[in-house]
Amino acid sequence: MILSSLAQSDRYALLHPLFSRVFDYIRDTNLYALPPGRYNLAGDELIAIVEQVSGRTKAMAQLETHRRYIDIQLILEGDETMGWKPLTDCYNPVAEYSIDRDIRFFLDAPASWIPVPPDHFCIFFPEDAHAPLVGTGPIHKVIFKIAI
Repeated sequence: MILSSLAQSDRYALLHPLFSRVFDYIRDTNLYALPPGRYNLAGDELIAIVEQVSGRTKAMAQLETHRRYIDIQLILEGDETMGWKPLTDCYNPVAEYSIDRDIRFFLDAPASWIPVPPDHFCIFFPEDAHAPLVGTGPIHKVIFKIAI
């Protein structure tokens, strides 16, 4: 898991061939003007999902993991806190992994909670279980799904 600010995004652009495309898209696009929804930026290889939702409590949040995609979760407005735990320490799955949705949920409690302010992002790799959308008000964010 990586937490950083947009000002430091160039530092991470070389970690994956599509990361530089994500950060270029962020710089070149008025993300605030995009309505909520799914945007295929490079077929199924690179997807952006714009969300405007109300935050939830830590008790309501569930850890999730993905196998086919890396998440870059960028906060535009609101203050979001995300839970994190290594997948290897998650022992209580809610159900089997969903191939169609590329997701598996866990009942385990996060090992840590990370406050993520606007203009900051988290990168979650398949080995990172994460519990997003914890907050007390509205959260406006973009989730970039990068195929592995």
